[in-house]
Amino acid sequence: MPACVYEYDLLVIGAGHAGTEAALAAARLGARVALLTTNLDTVAQMSCNPAIGGVAKGHIVREIDALGGAMARAIDATGIQFRLLNRRKGPAMHGPRAQADKRAYQAEIKRIVEGQPGLDLRQETVEDLLVERVGNQDRVRGVTVRGDAEYRADAVILTTGTFLQALMHTGEAKTPGGRAGEGTTSGLSRALHDAGFRIERFKTGTPARLNGRTIDFRRLEVHSGDEPPSPFSFLTDRLEIQQVPCWITYTNQQVHDLIRNNLHRAPMYSGQIRTSGPRYCPSIEDKVVRFAEKDRHQLFLEPEGRNTLEIYVNGISTSLPRDIQDEMFRRIDGLQQARVMRYGYAVEYDYCPPDQLRPTLETKAVEGLYFAGQINGTTGYEEAAAQGLIAGANAALKLQGREPLVLGRDQAYLGVLIDDLVTCGVDEPYRMFTSRAEYRLLLRHDNADRRLTPLGRELGLVDDHRWQRLQAKIRTIQHVNQLLDTHRADGHALAQLLKRPDTSWQTIAARLPELATVQSEIADQVTFDIKYAGYVFRQQQQIDRQQRLAEKRIPAGFDYNRIVHLRAEARQKLARIQPVSLAQASRISGITPADIALLMANLAGG
Repeated sequence: MPACVYEYDLLVIGAGHAGTEAALAAARLGARVALLTTNLDTVAQMSCNPAIGGVAKGHIVREIDALGGAMARAIDATGIQFRLLNRRKGPAMHGPRAQADKRAYQAEIKRIVEGQPGLDLRQETVEDLLVERVGNQDRVRGVTVRGDAEYRADAVILTTGTFLQALMHTGEAKTPGGRAGEGTTSGLSRALHDAGFRIERFKTGTPARLNGRTIDFRRLEVHSGDEPPSPFSFLTDRLEIQQVPCWITYTNQQVHDLIRNNLHRAPMYSGQIRTSGPRYCPSIEDKVVRFAEKDRHQLFLEPEGRNTLEIYVNGISTSLPRDIQDEMFRRIDGLQQARVMRYGYAVEYDYCPPDQLRPTLETKAVEGLYFAGQINGTTGYEEAAAQGLIAGANAALKLQGREPLVLGRDQAYLGVLIDDLVTCGVDEPYRMFTSRAEYRLLLRHDNADRRLTPLGRELGLVDDHRWQRLQAKIRTIQHVNQLLDTHRADGHALAQLLKRPDTSWQTIAARLPELATVQSEIADQVTFDIKYAGYVFRQQQQIDRQQRLAEKRIPAGFDYNRIVHLRAEARQKLARIQPVSLAQASRISGITPADIALLMANLAGG
């Protein structure tokens, strides 16, 4: 028997962006939760860029917020620059993004976690999973930790980030660890392998950080935030902060020549690293090779906080040797005298292909065991936090014997993300884009609360304050719509005039003084609802057709071998992924309409 045994309802392993949201969500639903991490000083640490949001990622953050999560509130409290990206495009493409004070953000999330009733944050190094066989199904029972102790629970969520069997690369130098200055985790990889999980490896990277005192900012382009800044959280009325500028510079042909001449020392090209990295966030080595026709690449210099001179150089992620990194910066305008504070590096780590998960993020192999974040092959703080919230909520709901939270692709980017993972799997680190969402006109960032907060309230994820704010907002929107419907100008209702592409809210508000005091958030939502009503109606028709397909459920454990004419490839893929509906089955890569027709006929025949 271990020296100490601790009993909880649910354990979350890892306190990064996935782990903190998972633990908070489960605790909000009433579970007794232990959040275990190897270092309490790195809770919610921003391992790479000091920013939250962006195109599609900003949508995810607002959806997390609509369901009661912490990420949006934390960035509002600690952000140093706020921008709404893609303003010139339609509202579905708008993406809120904020630079963070990295240390302040980390401290704010830790404060929220420490203050959550029912949640214990504890510094522990997890070494193994406790799994027992119940009938013909493996079931998780807890974990063992270093120091001869056990934590026992009926649900465990693994949010291990890049720390599973992690190896860092800077040139020829290799160091065990999932983040600079920290170690790696090997015991959990062995435990997952022993439990029957497929384990593969991915790679990610990060750029160097520079000392701002040694940068010639006079030679750089200033990149300022929006005035006034727009908050992330639906609970934040306004932001009254002094924003900090970022700066822009560029690589050049001299830099590219240096990199080309030293590719034999780059781990990705020397054969030292053989795993896949994120295609949409390539290293500078990849950029120079893949886009050889370009004579320069844009670099953003982003402050890491208000009280530090450390500058993150966005756009030049690299694992080249230290001497080559030094020389690169000496050849970039404004950075000729810059001094490196932290060198860039790549990290290889284990992940479990996510087709081993159910749509709830529970594993198929071990009941009660959930995965969230980079263990599922994703990249990005926002994608990790989203999975954490869903995994935490579902683990708690299962413990309570309640129906799970499974969002459709028409309900949220969170639904798109998880459906993509569990249905299609990944062959490179997954990143969210607006193009992945078929119904993105419905899934705007501005209406995330109207879409998801009622569901969060029903489940118990949303508190009274957030619910009351949404109710007040909906009443205001209804009142404004009534004004637009009942007041006329030029023989038309104001709502009809606003529907015209060349008519702005300001034009309509000038016709009716009562509209002049409407908050910009309300005005935007009313305007978008009216202008895009026709498009939304057509998307809703598509959703209704897809819903009819989704309603045709596939029984758990369905035997695909009994469908005589089904192709062997289709049979294998369907058996491995175990789709819960015809709609999910139709999205599996390699499954044809003919396969779906056979499956539908077989299900109809009983």
